[in-house]
Amino acid sequence: MISRRAALAIPSLLATPALAQGAFPQRALTLLVPFAAGGPTDMIGRLVAEGMAKELGQPVAVENVTGAGGTIAAARVAQARPDGYTLLIHHIGLASAATLYRRLPFDIQRGLSPLGVVSHTGMTLVARPDFPATDLAAYLAEIRSKGDALNLGHSGLGGSNQLCAMLLQHAAGRSVTNVVFRGSAPAMTELMAGRLDITCDQATVTAPFLRDNRIKGFAVTLPQRVPGLELPTTAELGVNLSMSAWHGLYATGGTPPEVQQRLAQAIRTALGEERLKQRFGETFTTVAAANEADPAHHAAFLGQEIERLRPLILAAGQFAD
Repeated sequence: MISRRAALAIPSLLATPALAQGAFPQRALTLLVPFAAGGPTDMIGRLVAEGMAKELGQPVAVENVTGAGGTIAAARVAQARPDGYTLLIHHIGLASAATLYRRLPFDIQRGLSPLGVVSHTGMTLVARPDFPATDLAAYLAEIRSKGDALNLGHSGLGGSNQLCAMLLQHAAGRSVTNVVFRGSAPAMTELMAGRLDITCDQATVTAPFLRDNRIKGFAVTLPQRVPGLELPTTAELGVNLSMSAWHGLYATGGTPPEVQQRLAQAIRTALGEERLKQRFGETFTTVAAANEADPAHHAAFLGQEIERLRPLILAAGQFAD
């Protein structure tokens, strides 16, 4: 016969690992960055990790795990123990991967627990310095009239500039010749030299060249104008082309809700730090609003982005596997 004292102790034995071991976290965490050190995702990830560590009272080590459009790192997090100690930062490319990769070893929406959106970076519609258009309407008209005679550069399947290129051609109602580069830098070189006609890339990449009038800019794809970037938004010009190269953080699918909320609070604390805001601003990146650093909001937003991008990717008929 079980004593009353023993019976009262049984629920504590059935508690989740996180609760049974005490308040989360009890040791260092690891944040996987799916792209190379020094890039935009790495910079954002390290700043957020630094702020989270202060709030959590434990180190957050950053590890770069590159390859397959960021899906290698994502798979590693999806297959980790769901205890909140292994995290992922990824951008809009995770939403496109749900369609681009037909044989992923995990389900993006079930294998990962969204914790919060942390940043937004606008895409800019730009062209070579002597491109004949002077405003966005004329820019789109050039695409419609010349079609395949125009060259549009991007860095390959799943990247933010390739996704923007797809949205741009959809908005114009006409396809152009797509030229794939190994990254944004060579595309900018060709654009400045006049050998590439148009592209769509993050403001982080294009801003220095726009400031020096080495390329021509027409619009930014965020709902609001970007401080320090003298470009109108596609929305204010009445063009249905909205896109953010957003970043978000994830834990393993099935991570206990209380651990998710603890991590989300750490993210919100990190986003409130002045040093982070300053560094984001220097790269024309906007800090996500407080309500976006929330698991439920992030999960819904990820689902919306997957569904928004799916028909465009399927129509293009190009897949990464």
